[in-house]
This record gives sequence, C-alpha cells and structure tokens, in this order.
Amino acid sequence: MTLDDAAFIYRLVNEPSWLENIGDRNVHSLADAERFIQEKVLAFYDSHGFGMYVVESRATGDPVGVCGIVLRDSLPGADLGFALLPECWGQGFALEAASAVVSYAYDVLKLPPLLAITAQGNARSYRLLEKLGFEYQALVRLTPGGEELRLYRGKAG
Repeated sequence: MTLDDAAFIYRLVNEPSWLENIGDRNVHSLADAERFIQEKVLAFYDSHGFGMYVVESRATGDPVGVCGIVLRDSLPGADLGFALLPECWGQGFALEAASAVVSYAYDVLKLPPLLAITAQGNARSYRLLEKLGFEYQALVRLTPGGEELRLYRGKAG
C-alpha cells in the first residue's frame, strides 16, 4: 500500500460492510486516508516488516480490497485481516489473497499459526477462514464490554 491508494482506502473504509464488520477508522476525507495509510499501514510495515496489502484485480489492475497480517494488543498472536469492496465479493479475490498472505506468513515470515477474528454475523468471512483451514476457537472481546467476536486459529504450513 502506498499514499497513491488514498482514494481507494477512503472508499473502502467507508463502505457500510466495513463500518459494520470492522468499525469506523475516522477516515472522512482524502487527507484522512493519506494520514491513515502513513500512520497505521506504512508505520506498521516499518515496525514489523509486514502489514496490510492492497488486493488488485489481475484483469484490470484496479484495487478491490485489502488483506494482510496485523498485531493487536488484545490477541496473543498475529492475525489475518481482509476486506473487499462489496461488488467484488464472491469472485475468489479474498480466497486467493488470504491464501497468499497465509503462505507468506508461514513460509517466509515463519510466524506461528495465525489468528483471525470475525463479527458473529459475518458468515461470509468465517466460511472463508474455514476454507483456509482455520478452526473456530471461542468467542472473545477485544475490549472490556466490546462486541463478542469469533476467534479462529490457523494451522501452520
């Protein structure tokens, strides 16, 4: 991801599906999107050597989503994250991108089994995780009193 992706990120993080399943990232302008990319995504790359990546259509080169690895203080390990524009759902982008990220995590980064979280009602995401070999573990809260989320654990390569 680069600052050139600001318009795409602005659109993606303001999609109703993102807001419902991931949450508001306070990105309300292109300047906010650039700041989000700089302070969250690029700074994370610099600190950890990995992060979120833009998913592009092979046919057009257009960005269709994001997929990558994040670290959260409230989870005991790295977790897989992904989101696509709604018009790109059901076309295999998420499965292909997530498969590549999982392989990279295990084969190159040598990370232990990845975790993943989904909103309880997000069946599309947990079906994808199950296709990737992740197994449901438990309901968890990332913050006290926060929403209960489904926690999954992957199987190391």
